[in-house]
Amino acid sequence: MIGHQRGVTLMELMIVMVIIGILAAIAYPSYREQVRRSNRTEAKVALEQSAQSLEKCFTRYMSYSNANCAAANQFADGGGFATPHGDYRVTGTIGAAAFTLTAAPQGGQTSDAECMNFTLTETGIRGISGSGNRERCW
Repeated sequence: MIGHQRGVTLMELMIVMVIIGILAAIAYPSYREQVRRSNRTEAKVALEQSAQSLEKCFTRYMSYSNANCAAANQFADGGGFATPHGDYRVTGTIGAAAFTLTAAPQGGQTSDAECMNFTLTETGIRGISGSGNRERCW
């Protein structure tokens, strides 16, 4: 009696590899887009927190740019800070009665052409630069 060999043929293995390749080619762009979108949250949180700190200064000193305001001092002379994961750099233009904060992408996030720079003003106006629309980005 002849015994049957067990195992996977080369053809079966190649078919499985092609299927895995097709699935990966479909899934990877979606994955990258999701990562970009989640990184945008980092910029929005940093802008909102900075704006809130500046509003506290305005409440205390009746000026966004008071010398006693640590939140305003970090933006003095073109200064700013990087977000915790380093995907954005937040800078600001601070005046006595107005401010504009900007979060510019850094590193891998610069490939996000849809929502490049995020801006936030003292009146709560949110803006972006890029090919996307403000509602989708914010």
